[in-house]
Formats: sequence, structure tokens, C-alpha cells
Amino acid sequence: MLTAALALVALPGLVGSRAISPIETVPASAFQQFSILANDPGSTLPVGRLDVAHLSAGTVGVDTRILEPGAPAAVTRGRPRIDQPSAGASSVSKGALSASLPGKPKYSVSGGATFYDHGTTAMRLPRGTIVKICGKGGCIVRVVNDYGPQKKSRVVDLYRPDFFVVCGCPSWSGTTQVTVYVY
Repeated sequence: MLTAALALVALPGLVGSRAISPIETVPASAFQQFSILANDPGSTLPVGRLDVAHLSAGTVGVDTRILEPGAPAAVTRGRPRIDQPSAGASSVSKGALSASLPGKPKYSVSGGATFYDHGTTAMRLPRGTIVKICGKGGCIVRVVNDYGPQKKSRVVDLYRPDFFVVCGCPSWSGTTQVTVYVY
């Protein structure tokens, strides 16, 4: 017990009893500039000059000339002409999908449309429903692949490129009026 009492009295004086001293800054005059050029022949360092092993066989220097092997390829100045049908703005649809449309639609709804980057949504129709969407720019046939739209003023949300085809409007437009035919 006596040892414990002495330890309690002696240790607090030894541990952490040092007074805090201010941090002294090192004066700038204690430093001097020192440069060593590795391949300097006049260097007075005992290291000596480096051998050429530090240079690779393909070292690119200031005077290095870079050449491509072989003859230069012929440069094509224009694009080749391909006989393609002109794309009209009046009707755009997927061939197999539009061919599978069964005659008359079940019903049609007119209203607002906007774009949606994840596919086609239409009036809370189930996924897989085939719809034909017509606007000022043309018509497209799509399969509903998501639920929506979230606003009652809209009847359909379209994939962004499809929206601008149906809309026939500039890229800053956000909504347009369409008619949706449900098959």
C-alpha cells in the first residue's frame, strides 16, 4: 500500500510535467541552394558520372525525328454516296411492329406528351401494350415499357428521340399535343 501511495505522489510530477516551450522557427539563412547535375563531368562529388544504362534505346530527345513505317495511306476527301430512301417526317414506325398492328385501334386518346429517357409510358397501360402515337411531326408505333406518366395533363411520355420525331419541334421544346391509338 505504501508503494502505491508513493507511486501516486511521484508519477504525476514525472509524467506530463514538462513546461510547454514555444516552437522556434529555423532561420532562412540556415539553408542554401544546392544543385547537382547527374552527368556533369566537372562535378566534384565522389559519385562520379552516370553511365549510359539510364538511357533507353528509344529515348526521344529534342532532335529526334519520328517517322511512321510504310507508305502514307490514301486520304478520303468525301463520304461515299449510298442509295437510301429519304426519311419523311410524316410517318416513322418500326416495320415488323407496324405490320403486326391489328386493323383498327381499340380506342384513342388525345392530350399532352413529353420526353422520358427510359422508354415509353402511356396512361398507366400495362407493359407490352402496343400504341401508335401521332403528332405534328409524324407517327410512331411503340410498345409500352414503363408505367406513367405522373401528371394527369399528359397521356404519354416518350423516349427523347421519339418525342422530337413525333413533335416535329425544336430541341428546346418540352411538351406537345399527340393522339395515342391503343391496340
